[in-house]
Amino acid sequence: MPKVKVPRKSTAIDMTAMCDVAFLLLTFFILTATARQPEPLPVDTPSSTVKIKLPQTNMATLTVGDGKIFFGVAGQPVRVRLLERMSDRFKIKFTPEETKRFSLMESFGVPIANLKQVIAMSGDERNKAGVQKGIPTDSTDNQLKEWILQARYATKEINNEEMRISIKGDAKEEYPTVKNIIDILQEQNINKFSLITSLEGAE
Repeated sequence: MPKVKVPRKSTAIDMTAMCDVAFLLLTFFILTATARQPEPLPVDTPSSTVKIKLPQTNMATLTVGDGKIFFGVAGQPVRVRLLERMSDRFKIKFTPEETKRFSLMESFGVPIANLKQVIAMSGDERNKAGVQKGIPTDSTDNQLKEWILQARYATKEINNEEMRISIKGDAKEEYPTVKNIIDILQEQNINKFSLITSLEGAE
């Protein structure tokens, strides 16, 4: 007796639910992601095999490149207090709006006399090459020393923690500029600091 052939039907899978899940995950990651801020002084850091991440709080970063030095402090409340202290130190008054805009700046590299002009600029204008000339470190006008000192005081006042220092230097930067920074740190008895590097690729 011949067998009855069962007609074959093509398999159809409804992907609607999978698409919904994929879009939900994509939306979640986009909304929770933190955009990377553009750097006013991009540098090509030297490579290393160290995988220690820098802390996100109580940290100041000194960026060195093209003979310029930029300074940045983590935390908006610390930046506000830092600007207040520097305002008292150099007798330059900043408006509440200027203080708020300064608190949003990741780093800067200008003499304090020109800081108001940089604060008034948009982010794109501020980050253009050549706009910021670097913080003075001359023996007669060592403003970087004051920024570091007042940032340490501000961090202690706001977070009740000691501020840590990290140096982010270009791999091709000349040694005297970096040595100048180290001398400034040692004047304040800061003998421990971090060097920011990029992760070396596997061989």
